[in-house]
Amino acid sequence: MNFFEIAQARQSCRAYDSARPVEAEKIKAILESARIAPSACNGQPYHFTVCRGEAAKQVAKATQGMGMNKFASDAPVLLVISEMPYVKSAALGAKVKGNDYRSIDIGIAAAYITAEACAQGLSTCILGWLDDDKIREICGLDGAVRLVITIGYAKEGDKLREKKRKSLSELTTEI
Repeated sequence: MNFFEIAQARQSCRAYDSARPVEAEKIKAILESARIAPSACNGQPYHFTVCRGEAAKQVAKATQGMGMNKFASDAPVLLVISEMPYVKSAALGAKVKGNDYRSIDIGIAAAYITAEACAQGLSTCILGWLDDDKIREICGLDGAVRLVITIGYAKEGDKLREKKRKSLSELTTEI
């Protein structure tokens, strides 16, 4: 698949085949793609925690407050992205320019993760609704948890939905 085909095929999965495990080599490929993602000053201010089995179930539960993300319990892998400190040059730039580069870098890494997962034939969903304290406790993390990405094979029959997006003219300006 070329990148545009991956972008068209990738969607937020909410129906995982809980009986189908994800191969270790596919998770490694996903992590390698995230490792080479661009970040401010190449600082990579994040950490990835791969949760399977009971840890995945516990993390899934920590994303389900107020009835949200019920499908997360069926995903065989949950990837926790936690925030790490800036490298000195990025910290200086963030302070001088008033820009949160860590959030940008985490977003870029998440995009690489979900694109590579799609290329590997896997489905994903990026979760921002989560209990930071609980996930830190489960995973033994010091840094704030920013995202959890569910990863697995979609249930058979889970169809590709039509993408509802703004038109290109609404999103762009040429000057």
